[in-house]
Amino acid sequence: MEMKNRAFYCAIFALLSGCLVFAGDIIHQDDFAPARPGCNNNFVLVKVPVWINGKEVAEFVGVGARFGPTLESKEKRANLTRVALADPPDCCSKPKNKITGEVMLAHRGNCSFVTKADMAEAAGASALLIINNRTELFKMVCKANETDVNVHIPVVMLSLDVDATLIQSTRDNSNVSIQLYSPKRPAVDVAEVFLWLMAVGTILCASYWSTWTAKEAAIEQEKLLKDGSDEYLSKETYSSTGVMEINIASAILFVVIASMFLIMLYKLMSHVFIEILVVVFCIGGMEGLQTCLVALLSRWFERAAGSYIKVPFLGAIAYLTLAVSPSCIAFAVLWAVFRRVSFAWIGQDILGIALIITVLQVIRVPNLKVGTVLLSCAFLYDIFWVFVSKWWFHESIMIVVARGDGSGEDGIPMLLKIPRMFDPWGGYSIIGFGDVILPGLVIAFALRYDWLSKKSLKDGYFLWAMIAYGLGLLTTYVALNLMDGHGQPALLYIVPFTLGTFIALAKKRGDLNHLWNRGDPGRVCPHVQLQPDDR
Repeated sequence: MEMKNRAFYCAIFALLSGCLVFAGDIIHQDDFAPARPGCNNNFVLVKVPVWINGKEVAEFVGVGARFGPTLESKEKRANLTRVALADPPDCCSKPKNKITGEVMLAHRGNCSFVTKADMAEAAGASALLIINNRTELFKMVCKANETDVNVHIPVVMLSLDVDATLIQSTRDNSNVSIQLYSPKRPAVDVAEVFLWLMAVGTILCASYWSTWTAKEAAIEQEKLLKDGSDEYLSKETYSSTGVMEINIASAILFVVIASMFLIMLYKLMSHVFIEILVVVFCIGGMEGLQTCLVALLSRWFERAAGSYIKVPFLGAIAYLTLAVSPSCIAFAVLWAVFRRVSFAWIGQDILGIALIITVLQVIRVPNLKVGTVLLSCAFLYDIFWVFVSKWWFHESIMIVVARGDGSGEDGIPMLLKIPRMFDPWGGYSIIGFGDVILPGLVIAFALRYDWLSKKSLKDGYFLWAMIAYGLGLLTTYVALNLMDGHGQPALLYIVPFTLGTFIALAKKRGDLNHLWNRGDPGRVCPHVQLQPDDR
């Protein structure tokens, strides 16, 4: 299979992970009710360290209710309090057992959250823990008819996962105690800054490499013309460079196939299936890393890059490629084997960036019309699978796939990720490959157009498209922080910024018709650069 065909399929897999989230802190909302006095707390994550017989054995994460007092933010100020089981377990009526300041542990169901809190408080509990009936966290709100809410004890929901540790240990008459505190998350984490620089820098490198390749092709074709070669055909020469142009039909098909793959991932999500994705990612990342290294080293080792050897089953391979390949294969294999260690994200990002740059080099949009169709379809795709899919599947398909729920893994590997360095909650800031590749195709086209049209950086379109992309990604981070860590479809913000700026600027300068229909001058005659009067 040719590299450009592999890049096409890798790009489809990349589009699957098109949302930006804080890994590990997504909270699903169970109900909706307007905030009102007594029921207007901000939803916060709560740390719940568990102590059994004086020894800390686990730490769980819960979510605070809309009602009740706020929790301490410092662990050292949080009291260590014994746990008592509610009797009845749902705490929907006055508990039969005597409570003297313990934290009451109850199950969800049969009555409202406020009713449970009132019963626990009346019985003398110092706090109420509610165990959900699913392995997820839900926001506890007040019902519409609960207008006079006056709860004076903290109420925290925990997932079903805590059942075995807390309830069983308490039933065994062990001394089970907990702490409740809610560390404040920093408004901006360094990880977000580095992830932003990583995404912007990747597009920047890929765009200049794509333009450099177009320039090399233009020079080569100009030599053929000067030599009077009869073999020169612009279309054939252009396609011989290994570049694959997409058209409107393939742009739409691109998103349709990605949707089908996304559903398949959602339905078949398991540890085995993630392992298969890891293999696919390693193959794509290894080849991307090899392509990038060969392109960089060929400047210093021109002879090795231009000399070939025949390899059985593979055909003619450059000596430089043959020398680089073993190290790339070893790097990908080592990452796959040790991908669960704390620093494995570095290897994943290196392979991912190399794959993204290679895809942006191999796949190109020929004009603004195709770029607009591609980004518009991806814009709708992202919104549908992050938000609208909740209506049919009762959960966000994109977020479930990105997190790797039910697979026993930290998520699918088609992501750039950085650990949140100064966040007491830990986790990762991640961005899908699709949020870099798809806008990158249009931005790379802008730089190629600027060069072939002899436009300066200020008078061209690349600089402004690049700035717009950066602002769109920055807006995504702002929205992510404002939405309590809910996963956000990054293309919801990136596409209007990038595409809107590009089209508006082209319209203002009178270049829109040329960019929309003709596009890249190199497609028609790469050796001829457009002059101002050609437009």
